[in-house]
Amino acid sequence: MSFVHLHNHTHYSLLDGAAKIKEMVQRTAELGMNALAITDHGNLFGVLEFYDAAKAAGIKPILGMEAYIAPREHTLRKQVDGESTSYHLVLLAKNQTGFKNLMRLSSIAFLEGMYYKPRIDKKLLREYSEGLIASSACMKGEVAYKLRQGDRTRAIQAVEEYLDIFGDDFYLEIQDHHIPEEAVVYPKIYDLAREMGVPVIATNDTHYLNKGDHEAHDILLCLQTGKDRDDPNRMRYGTEELYLKSPDEMFQLFKDKPEVLERTLEIAEKIDLEIDYSKRYLPRFPIPKEEGNISPDEYLRRLTYRGAERRYKNLDEKIKERIEFELGVIKQMGFAGYFLIVQDFIQAARDRDIPVGLGRGSAAGSIVAYCLGITQLDPL
Repeated sequence: MSFVHLHNHTHYSLLDGAAKIKEMVQRTAELGMNALAITDHGNLFGVLEFYDAAKAAGIKPILGMEAYIAPREHTLRKQVDGESTSYHLVLLAKNQTGFKNLMRLSSIAFLEGMYYKPRIDKKLLREYSEGLIASSACMKGEVAYKLRQGDRTRAIQAVEEYLDIFGDDFYLEIQDHHIPEEAVVYPKIYDLAREMGVPVIATNDTHYLNKGDHEAHDILLCLQTGKDRDDPNRMRYGTEELYLKSPDEMFQLFKDKPEVLERTLEIAEKIDLEIDYSKRYLPRFPIPKEEGNISPDEYLRRLTYRGAERRYKNLDEKIKERIEFELGVIKQMGFAGYFLIVQDFIQAARDRDIPVGLGRGSAAGSIVAYCLGITQLDPL
């Protein structure tokens, strides 16, 4: 019997995950599993480190995150009656399209949806669902939350919404960490799945590596919440089972439902994602509409010469020759967007009276950087 862990938190789940990436990957290999997912809380901070470590160990990397889903619009920063401030939902990238959509969702969550946690909403999920696999997550997932409240009707509505968004790539998730609430809610999820024809997977909500690491994890929670360990009212997970379990241990937990373990292999088979490090992935700078339909290279040229006219009283041939040489190199390297972005945030800092240095490193020797206002040192 084999199994793939699809719900795992590393130290990038800040002050919650207590497992280092390389150690988690190594332990996965030791336990004889050939694939592993990373699903940190609301972020993708560790995905490239995880990808590299997994590839080096011969483990298939599955890149994802446990997203925070707002009950209404992700920009609504207030509590909604009868709802959590956010629900958990595990998202896994099937392919390049899914990975790009995952990055978009993570960025939007931090830039627009921050309310206690970086959140997205179902409208965004619908817009960026292509290439993604979703599962209903833990007891803080929307389906489990509403079943825990005794609201089966709204739990069904939530499942229907996720099915409409993700289709055959939506799974209901069950866990067994010997927590009393789980023993009540997860049988209801399983019944719901049979009634609605939704596939079920079993996961372990991994937050640390080995059995016995729960005390270190508990201290992290105290740091996160600013509470003493002996505070009876503080946040606790109430279990010592959030470690990376072997396939045999998972089978013992779900021996009456082996299909929920086998289905994790099915999900791993769906994953077809390779990250090409040989290509440069530079951000695109949005060119103002009033500049017309021009390329980043042409816009950089315009800004450089406008700046040169301000910097120099007389644009002689020596200055123009140096500008043209540098612009040619920048174009050849495909770095126009990079220069435009740097000048934009340097100017934004100055507009806000944020101190900016005169220039450092090789940038101080660039006339383009000088004309753009990135540096204040004339290289000539």
